[in-house]
Amino acid sequence: MDAQEKRFAIGVDYGTNSARALIVDIIDGVEIATAVADYPTGDLGIILDPLQPTLARQSPRDYVDCFYQAVGEAVKKAYDAPAASSCKFDPNLVAGIGVDTTGSTPIPVDRKGVPLAFYPEFENVPAANAWLWKDHTSVEEADAITARVNELKNGYLDNCGGLYSSEWYWAKIWHCLRENPTVFDAAYSWVELADFIPGFITGETDPNVMPRSVCAAGHKAMWDASRGGLPSADFLASLDPKLVALREHYASTTYSSDHLAGKLRADVAEKTGLVPGIPVAVGAFDCHMGAVGAGVAPGVLVKIMGTSTCDITVQPVDAGLDTIPGVCGVVSGSVLPGYYGIEAGQSAVGDIFRWFERSLAPAKYTNSSSVLGELEKDAALLSPGQSGLVALDWNNGNRTILVDTALTGVIVGNTLSTTAAETYRALIEGTAFGARVIIERIVSRGVDINEVVVCGGIAEKSPTIMQIYADVLNRPLKIARSSQTCALGAALFGATAGGAFSNVLEGQRRLVGYKDAVYRPQEQAVAVYDKLYGVYSRLHDAFGVKNSQVDLYSAMKELIAIRDAVRESKR
Repeated sequence: MDAQEKRFAIGVDYGTNSARALIVDIIDGVEIATAVADYPTGDLGIILDPLQPTLARQSPRDYVDCFYQAVGEAVKKAYDAPAASSCKFDPNLVAGIGVDTTGSTPIPVDRKGVPLAFYPEFENVPAANAWLWKDHTSVEEADAITARVNELKNGYLDNCGGLYSSEWYWAKIWHCLRENPTVFDAAYSWVELADFIPGFITGETDPNVMPRSVCAAGHKAMWDASRGGLPSADFLASLDPKLVALREHYASTTYSSDHLAGKLRADVAEKTGLVPGIPVAVGAFDCHMGAVGAGVAPGVLVKIMGTSTCDITVQPVDAGLDTIPGVCGVVSGSVLPGYYGIEAGQSAVGDIFRWFERSLAPAKYTNSSSVLGELEKDAALLSPGQSGLVALDWNNGNRTILVDTALTGVIVGNTLSTTAAETYRALIEGTAFGARVIIERIVSRGVDINEVVVCGGIAEKSPTIMQIYADVLNRPLKIARSSQTCALGAALFGATAGGAFSNVLEGQRRLVGYKDAVYRPQEQAVAVYDKLYGVYSRLHDAFGVKNSQVDLYSAMKELIAIRDAVRESKR
């Protein structure tokens, strides 16, 4: 059957706590079935250690089992939902499968690409399992990598914002070498989750030749084709000579996700109700595929907004691009082929709102069935600047542009009359100001951002938050039509790799859409938020930039003046 006759695509989205499968009709864009499988191991799928609060690992076995469960259940649902699409589901009509995952989430594997945790002697050893993206045990190693790059002036971090993160590939592996040399020595290679799943379901598991994602390698492992791929053997040896072998056990080429990783294995097909030989795309990280599923394009920034945020935009490669200090990565082909993928983000957004709900909301709200919903109703009654508060959104450190996990949250302007709703609104505004910092840094390097597309639960459920963001950013905000943009982006890449679309842009035109609501900046609110942002920026630099010498003497008085002017205008 010709690829052009294919009708469906499957996207599998590996999140922090679960895996989700989506089946979409690639002709009319109808999402006909979805299913979620929660990771069963640990606390909400995460292996923790009370003695090491920054440790976060996961079972690779969960990844495999949840693929079977989520995809198999979605296939069954697709059979039962013929009315949702103009064509009855048939696994023979599946054009391709795409996979997105968290990252950097590297897994130690043996010579055959089998995770060490699959063996009884390593199953209960945290270091032998997957090192989840949010594992921060390797801060010391990340700092040492940054220091060595700066010392050697080799430019390895030019495309990573100038700072290496404890969330990333080499820092975690080096920490394993120091923490558990037995596990390190047993591992032939380390494979990103985004590479492992496509490799496993196709049988392409040999670490030396398995198709590796340019998204994962470029953003987290310092891969740069112009410099020969991974960091040089000499550089890795300067960290620890044992790291050199891992460079040798890594494929010599990386690929964007419109390329084929392989074809679906017969045994995997049988367990999921599919047919053998379905094309499987090279994997990528969730936010990058989510951005594609939300319509990322030149001039459009996509915010995948949840517990934290990931911000993605693109720039044509032929337009050129300077390095962007403090931004997580600038990598050719990591989002759209032929474009630089630009990644940034905030370490906490929804988590800040939930922290306030859990720890500080008064009984007036906690007695409600929807604490945040009631807080938002009262916060919506307030005007910009009315509270006299400004908050720094660093309750879980700063991912962009300071890249500093040792920073903490701040609220300035509290008085004895400050209310819970005022504080909650200030926290929302603080996250919006943090988003503005990111956009301004990207724009300062010649990248246009004319509009913002937001996806995730917050975007769909909170019009107040979306309007605040539109006013603070002074840009229109759209909401992605799909509530599963990561899985949709993965499905789009699966269909493209399978030949159903001539390129990714065609797939976007076919599958991507937006909800009717568009949040537009309100002139009066924009003016007030510009003043508040001036205070936020000074606080940002005073607490976050070493030797900034910012004068904060007038900051509180400025907040009072803004507050009083707003309150007077409402009389």
